[in-house]
Formats: sequence, C-alpha cells, structure tokens
Amino acid sequence: MSDTISDHDLLKQMRRGDEEAFISLYRRRQGGVYRFALQMSGSESIAEDVTQEVFFLLMREAESYDATRGTLTAFLYGVARNLLRQRLDKESRFVTMLDEELQERGEAFLSASDPLAELTRNESVERLRQAILALPASYREIVVLCDLHELSYVEAAQAAHCAVGTVRSRLHRARALLAARLRADSEAEISAKKKLSASSLYLVRGD
Repeated sequence: MSDTISDHDLLKQMRRGDEEAFISLYRRRQGGVYRFALQMSGSESIAEDVTQEVFFLLMREAESYDATRGTLTAFLYGVARNLLRQRLDKESRFVTMLDEELQERGEAFLSASDPLAELTRNESVERLRQAILALPASYREIVVLCDLHELSYVEAAQAAHCAVGTVRSRLHRARALLAARLRADSEAEISAKKKLSASSLYLVRGD
C-alpha cells in the first residue's frame, strides 16, 4: 500500500509518529541517497555513514522540510550533499582537480549532443566512475544528480542550493571535462598498447 502513498503523505504520517511511514520512506529513498553518496565519494563506508546520517536527521528534524521549497528527493540529496562536503573536506584524496590543459581539451571536444550518454555507451563503467570522481565537487554533484540520478534541473538546483542557470552551466562544463579525461585516458591506453606491440615485435625479430 505504501507504494501508492506520496512522499509528502508518508512524511506527514511520520511527523505524527507513524514508524511504519518512516520505514516505508526509508526503503523508498535510501537506495538513491546511498548511490549519490557513493558516486560522489567513491567510498562505500562514507556512503553508508552519510546515508544513515541523512535519515537520522530526517527522523529528528522532519519539520525542517518545507514542501514549498522543493521535492523531498531534492531535500534528501541536499542534506547528503552538505554532509558529504564536510566529509570530503577532511578526506581530500577523493577530490582531484583537473589541470587547465585538460579543461581546454574538454571545451574543444564537447559537441552539441550529449557526450556523457555516448561515453557511457563506449567507455567501461569503472573508467567513467573514476572520471566522475576526478571532477571538482561542484561539477561532480551536478553530473551525478542530473545524468546518473536523472533529477530535473529544478530539483538539482534545489539539492545543490543554486540557480537553475548555474546547474546548466556546471553540467555543460562537467561533461566537457569528462569527455576530455576519458579521451585522454583512451589515447594513453592506445599509446601504451602500440609501445607494447612495438617492443614485442622487436623481441621477435631480434633487431
């Protein structure tokens, strides 16, 4: 039955002390929050901790959610985002800034179509995951929210506490950076294979 009840109605029931409503809400939204935290941090332990903290906070401070300011999904992602930023500030190894040369190549490589969709089809999941983790946090969160979790620009803006126009510009930039990094990785892999092939040929011929 809970599947037919909206998030808003479950939250109202939860505020009245209905434990089953909280459990239903947790089961419905926990997976998305966990995946967001994992994709942002690259750490299962951080993702687990942040997910628990998000729902503990919701349980303690359910009144802090204002439906007029956005969806509950955007609210939960926003809470997770804030908690993650606190954790990632302490664990800086998960935040790698791309150099200017890579950014310039990204702008040149970016096409009018959606490059991330094409790259997702052509690149390995692990390579894409690492490329997303290498993005600056402000770009990474928009890619994760919009491209991986398919939030609307409005919901992503609510979660990231920024304007819709900012979401659009960050997403454009993030896709360019992803395209550049994945292309650079592919070129490096091709170059390494060519060198290995040349070395093998040298050994066979005995030159």
